Parts: sequence; C-alpha cells; structure tokens
Amino acid sequence: MTDIGPLVLGPIAHGGHCVAHIDGRVVFVRHGIPGEIVRVRITDDSKPRFWWGEVAEVIEASSDRLASPCPVAGVCGGCAFQHIALDRQRDLKAQVVAEQLHRLAGIDRNVQVEAAPGESDGLGWRTRMRYLTDEGRFGLRAWRSDQMVDLSDVGCAIAHPNGRWAAAHHAQRNREIQVIVADSGISVIDGSGYCLSGAPEVTQTVSGRRYRVRADGFWQVHPSAAQALTDAVVDMLEPSPGELALDLYCGVGLFAGRLVDEGCQVIGVEISRATIAMARYNVPQARFRVGPTERLLSTLPRYVDLIVLDPPRSGAGAKVVRHLSHLGARAIAYVACDPAALARDLATFADHGYRLADLRALDLFPMTHHVECVALLVNQQI
Repeated sequence: MTDIGPLVLGPIAHGGHCVAHIDGRVVFVRHGIPGEIVRVRITDDSKPRFWWGEVAEVIEASSDRLASPCPVAGVCGGCAFQHIALDRQRDLKAQVVAEQLHRLAGIDRNVQVEAAPGESDGLGWRTRMRYLTDEGRFGLRAWRSDQMVDLSDVGCAIAHPNGRWAAAHHAQRNREIQVIVADSGISVIDGSGYCLSGAPEVTQTVSGRRYRVRADGFWQVHPSAAQALTDAVVDMLEPSPGELALDLYCGVGLFAGRLVDEGCQVIGVEISRATIAMARYNVPQARFRVGPTERLLSTLPRYVDLIVLDPPRSGAGAKVVRHLSHLGARAIAYVACDPAALARDLATFADHGYRLADLRALDLFPMTHHVECVALLVNQQI
C-alpha cells in the first residue's frame, strides 16, 4: 500500500501509538508525536475497523521531535519514544495513565510521571537485555518480528554500558542470549538457561538488604527501580510494627523484605517454587507460600492490615480483587506496569469499598511507552 497523507496525528494511545483517521477508519501510528502533520505508511491493514502504520515522512514536526540517539530506533521493537524529548515523553505517558483511569475505572485524576531517581538523559539504564546473535553479529528483534536488527559496536542505546561489551563477546554462533548487569557483577545466559559467563545467581541490594535472584529471573530492569518502588510503597502504606501484611506476586521477596524491616509480619505468595526458595533465603523473617495467588486465596488469613500487590502485566483480576477486598486491610499498595490492567482492577476494588487515595507514576522505562504506577487504595469502611 502506498503512503497516505498528509494526516494530522491525534492523541497518544495505550501502547505508544498516535491515533489518526483515514476515511473514518482509526490508524495507530508509530514514531509520531500528537499534533504533527505526517505521511503514514500502512504496515497492517488486516483489521476492518483499524489499521497500523508508521510515520513515513514528517511534513510539520513537533518542537519536541529530536534525532534518535540510536540509528535503529525506528526499526527494532524496543524503543517507541527515542524521537521525543524526555519531558514530552513523560507528558504522553501521563495522558495514557489518566485516560485509562477515566475510561476503565471512571476515575478523573491529574497524573504526573516522575523521572527515575538519578535519571538524566534516559539512556544506558536497562540492566537486563535479550539479544540475538549470529556468527559475530548481534542485535535485537525487529518490531513484531523475529528478524534480527544488527547493532553497531556501541550496542543498544538504552542498555546499561557495563553490559554492552558482553553481547559482542558472545556473538559467535546463532543463539539468543541474556546479558544481566547486577550489583554483584555481569552474567550472560543463553536461551537454554546455561550460564556462559558470570554467575547463574546474582545479588541486588535495596535499603541495605541483599537479595539473591537467578540471573535470568525477574528483577526490575532500571537500576533505580527497586529502591524507588519500595520507597513509594512504604511511604504510602506507612506500616506500623506488628501489622500483618500480604506480599502477593512477591517474587524473590523485595517488598516482603522492606515490610519486615518496618516491623511487619509478612506472608508472601509466588507461583514459582524456585523463586520462593530464594525469597525464603532473602527474607527468612517472612512466611512464604508457593502457588498461583488465585488458587491460594482460601489459605490466606481472614484479616490483614496491609496488602502489597505486584501482579503480572495482565493484572490481578476480578477474583483476586474481590477476595482481597474482604480481608479488611486498611491500605493496599498496587504496583502496576500496565495502566489498563491497573484501571480495571481499581474499578473492581471501588465496587468493593476501596477508593484510590494516591497514585504515583514513575518513568522507569525511558525511551519506551512503558510506565510503572504505584496506587494506594484505602478502605472506605474504616
């Protein structure tokens, strides 16, 4: 299909695309900025109600448009916002969070997205990278594709500089590798889980507590993220010694450790047995249970004081939210990487007596469309 335009790009949508219209049809456009006049190349017209496209030519640019610091930013699938000034990136993310809260939860709230602590230019922050390699070449996947996009010797612009050499060093045969930059050092893991260099387990330190985690396991990818999120949760919940707290989807015990250090009794729940083993090692003062949260609801105490939720991108879901709403917690901290899932769960919480009292949005993924939120819910019956 030929390029179409000129078009005026409309507001940002969840997922980092601008909304445009062609003959009454919605088109989601990559690599634009709201208000720009552009020509659009249609990349997917398989849906009758909406198409996908990307900016082919900028006719009238936004004052916030910049030259992307990475030469493949428009080709690889990682960075949606490298062409946008950082302050405008955060404004756009704030608009997405506010729109999802309004549309899915009926909540009207002014949202501001905060820079990560210590963040300057939005580059060199990603401590966990997944690369494709092939006989000395290394790169990233193209947008919605398994095709490899070659990187220069400098590597990915958002990758942590301490790990950039590792991808090139291990790019000797066709495989996928992960490069992990941890407080304890650098590890490289191949697609089968074999440790090519460094250690298969690494350690991270948050608020003076050391956490052991598998190198290829889950940990926040921004160096400031774990500290910023635990600080936000504790500041919102204001835990008191002796209170009983749940840490659901607890991973290796990040929030459990912080709550224990605040004097709380903590019960953590996580689906992975191996991850729970590390949580027990990391936070021996807490109790942990293995299994899907939705299947362990009946085993939880009938009353708790505090709850921390850090579910996967899909959210906690109505079944979990309904059950938690009946445990009497005075406050719930909900950590979310997807504003739509957060908004859906907030709507369910509202139906069961919990209102949104505070919300912080943190830019822990600069140059991408992603944003992390921490929401405080309070029990209206207390």
